[in-house]
Amino acid sequence: MSSPASSFDWRLPAIWAALLTVSVFAHTHVEIANETARGVGMPYGTALAIQVSSHLVVAALLPVIYWLHRRFPIGERPRNLVIHGAAVVPFSIVHTVGMAALRFVWFGGILGKTHSFPLTLDRMLYEFAKDIIAYGLLSAGVVALRHYLTRPADSAVAAGAATPEAIPQPQQPPLAPRPERFAVRRKGREIMVEVGEIDWIEASGNYAVLHVGEETFEIRSSLTRLEGELDPKRFVRVHKSHLVNIARVVEVTPWVSGDWRIRLQGGAEVNLSRRYRQRFEALAPVRT
Repeated sequence: MSSPASSFDWRLPAIWAALLTVSVFAHTHVEIANETARGVGMPYGTALAIQVSSHLVVAALLPVIYWLHRRFPIGERPRNLVIHGAAVVPFSIVHTVGMAALRFVWFGGILGKTHSFPLTLDRMLYEFAKDIIAYGLLSAGVVALRHYLTRPADSAVAAGAATPEAIPQPQQPPLAPRPERFAVRRKGREIMVEVGEIDWIEASGNYAVLHVGEETFEIRSSLTRLEGELDPKRFVRVHKSHLVNIARVVEVTPWVSGDWRIRLQGGAEVNLSRRYRQRFEALAPVRT
């Protein structure tokens, strides 16, 4: 499948750069205030360097957190929440050791000053307690930004509808034959994924994640583009971020706020938004 012509979406790194910059200066002022309350003076440059070292390591770890949320979405299975809880341990170790190394290079190697940051067990436990909160906030930011950045395409479709309750229509099917399989690159090899074996497809920024049983495959394409390429009698939009293979649906149950919950053959569950229910029932009527 060909890649979309759109260029790399720079909004994501720009937003994170702005958030981390604000966080650096906010934590710098907090650091100085804490030291002043203890009766110890700290130059602004020293406090700023301490916070910059910490935030640089966090910025380097952000791609890993994004990968974890694509591979193990928190709301998909209970075990994924356990995986993210366990991920806090290596996150904290890398964060603590990384910022200690940066401070050693900056203060000792460049400025020629001494800076005490011993990697003792007490220090590691202290940093771990803070990193639990940091990982939670970063995870919340990752999920929120993913939904925010994938929302505009769907909002534009909704804005063009005659009424707020109107169902967005899929793109017109392309003239070319509909694909029966996708070639997905993994570890230097091209893996063929049969379209009929796909349970559901999830939007992930500039990518789409194909869920095939317990495996996931990532391709560079928007969900709207895939919706136009795939057979509308087989794949239906059930949520602004989800397409499902109607042949893989095994159960539909009422949920909250008028939404429904779809369970697929592989065991995964996705939301059927009331906004898209009419389109779903055109292929699989829900009888009460």
